[in-house]
Amino acid sequence: MHIHAYLWTGPKAHFDEDALRRPPYPDPPPPPAGEDDKDGLRLAARYRQVVAEFPVTGLPPIETAHWLMKPSKLIRGTWKDPKPAAEWLGLQLAEYAPRFASEQDRDTTRLAVHVAAAADRLGWGGDVSLGHYLNGQSYLSLALVTCTPNNAAPDTLCPERR
Repeated sequence: MHIHAYLWTGPKAHFDEDALRRPPYPDPPPPPAGEDDKDGLRLAARYRQVVAEFPVTGLPPIETAHWLMKPSKLIRGTWKDPKPAAEWLGLQLAEYAPRFASEQDRDTTRLAVHVAAAADRLGWGGDVSLGHYLNGQSYLSLALVTCTPNNAAPDTLCPERR
C-alpha cells in the first residue's frame, strides 16, 4: 500500500458543480426524443461534458477514492508510510490556515488533531479528505488516498500504474 496526496483550490461555485465531481454512469442517458426535447438534449450534453471532463479535471471528486481515477499529474506527493503523508497534510493546513474563512478552523490545536487523526486513519488503510472555505469565495480541498488497494474502491487501479 502507498498513499497519494491531492490538493485543489478554486472558486466555491466551481466546487459546487456536483455533476463534474462524479464519474459518468457507465451507460449514457437515452437519446433525446427529438429537437423539441429540451430536457433530453440538456441531459445528453451534460453527460458528454462529464465524460470529457471528469477524468481530467482537478476538481475534487465527491468520493475520495475517485481521486484514483484522475491522471497521475494531479498527485502532489506519494508515500509508503502514513506519518510523512500526515506531515504533508499538516504543512498544507499550516500554509492555508491564515486564509481560512472560519477563525475556529485556524486553531492550531484543532489542526494538530486533524493531522494525528489522518495518520491513524491512513495507518489502517482509510482515506482522508478535508475541506475549508477560504477568504474570498474560494475553497480548499485536501485529500490523502490509499492506493493498491484502496479499501473503498479495491478494483480501481493506481493512477501511476495505468
